[in-house]
Amino acid sequence: MSTTDDRDPEVVARGERLRKARLAAGFDSVAEACRKLGFNQNSYYLHENGRGTFSFKMAQQRYAPAYRVNAEWLYSGVGSPDDNVTSDTVPVVGYVGAGSVATLFAEGQGPLDYVEPPQNATASTVGLKVQGVSLGPVWDEAILFYDDVRSPVTPDLHGRLCVVGLPDGRVLVKMLKAANDGTFHLLSNTSEEPLLNQEVEWAARVKAVHPR
Repeated sequence: MSTTDDRDPEVVARGERLRKARLAAGFDSVAEACRKLGFNQNSYYLHENGRGTFSFKMAQQRYAPAYRVNAEWLYSGVGSPDDNVTSDTVPVVGYVGAGSVATLFAEGQGPLDYVEPPQNATASTVGLKVQGVSLGPVWDEAILFYDDVRSPVTPDLHGRLCVVGLPDGRVLVKMLKAANDGTFHLLSNTSEEPLLNQEVEWAARVKAVHPR
């Protein structure tokens, strides 16, 4: 018994280019890319599998900058992924506000900015802008950088300042301290009370900070 693929071939090809761009950027899974870059996972799955499409504006403002590919290639297949793409900037994909809570930009908003990368940047490095003194006074308006999302959390992140994702959807910037029951105590640089015995779905070490 045969089945008919009712997907639009152009949309399917667009989704395949999106998948190739994700893999080339170092994201082995859709979930990892969506967690880190603030993509809506349900919509993204539709975009990659050709069941739904995305606009050129979204390619230009969200997907292409995040994956460092040419937006025209990503959307229409014209040219090559590397056309007019430089590696001398890193996208800022959100900000860190009160309580060390990181807010990733929603789809359609686009990156806040593009900034000079740290010396140890990789193809998947992104930035968060610190707003306020929730990480300490000297951090206000600094840019912190991270990549290499780990799920589950690996031992080398214990005792490190990390961007962490919790089961309730919150993304925080905290120091990880392992508890005895598989959970973590999340510590701040300020007088904020620690969050004790928290389940952590994923974490990525803060690899560099550029002050204002």
